[in-house]
Amino acid sequence: MLETVGVAAPEEQAYRALLMAPRCTVRELARQVGRSDDEVGRSVEQLEELGLLSRTTDRPARLVPARPDVAIDVLVARRRVELDRVQAEARTMLAELRTHERYRPENLVEVVVGQQAIAARFAQLLQGTRRELRVLDRPPYAARADESDTTVRGLLCDGVVVRGIYAPDSLEVPGAVDEAYSAADAGEMSRVHPQVPMKLAVFDGSAALLPLAVDQLVDSALVVHRCALLDALTEMFDLLWEQAVPVVSPAGETGLDARLMTLLAAGLKDDAIARQLNLSSRTVGRRVAELMELLGARTRFQAGVHAQRRHLLEDS
Repeated sequence: MLETVGVAAPEEQAYRALLMAPRCTVRELARQVGRSDDEVGRSVEQLEELGLLSRTTDRPARLVPARPDVAIDVLVARRRVELDRVQAEARTMLAELRTHERYRPENLVEVVVGQQAIAARFAQLLQGTRRELRVLDRPPYAARADESDTTVRGLLCDGVVVRGIYAPDSLEVPGAVDEAYSAADAGEMSRVHPQVPMKLAVFDGSAALLPLAVDQLVDSALVVHRCALLDALTEMFDLLWEQAVPVVSPAGETGLDARLMTLLAAGLKDDAIARQLNLSSRTVGRRVAELMELLGARTRFQAGVHAQRRHLLEDS
């Protein structure tokens, strides 16, 4: 188990045995693990170098294991530094590529096939995101490629800005509205738009992931790296963001109206809104008419825009 932090199997065996019998000698430890004194002596030297044990000044010296949580945390931190150094070196290597090689088509666009491969590539891109994640959310959904809520929440905890625009269809999925409000409460900047043209995720403005087919199950996708196409996708997101209406958390009667306006702006019909808000369709229809008259709006989306401009809706 500890091989991932640089502890080989023989050394891990010796360390675990030492935890069960601290302050034993090399010879006593060798008997415990059933290996020769010389073999265990070499393992002890490795463990000492890794900071997993120390020796007393007794003759013969006795072995004192370091606390696992402290010592292994140090090894994990050391490995993180090494991985960060490798990532930085990869960026340096990219910069060293000749310009015409860097911008060859095969270096700008990847084709990823299969739901598992898409999910793995998405997770990899998320892990490398440090500043901002932009997402257009709409069906259809791959079986597991879209189950990334936990990872996205982790980005929010790390201070990454997450902006999401939901399509009407995505909010009609059972539980989707509650999840959208939960994400907004967690710090995601969430908005709705009646016309989201595709699924899209843009990672730090340096790469984007989008499906090859818009209205079919996601079983193939493109990863677009820095080029004019990525600039166009990012600009499209920003334009939709300016037009979209914020998702706000409901609180009391005013909060209910704000939630209703959010769903209106998303393009949901009265029956769908009634189901989401646990109200009757007649109550929703009456309140929608009242709000549209109050705001002087001709369309539902226009009502959402007017509500936003009057600060009835604000990003949470």
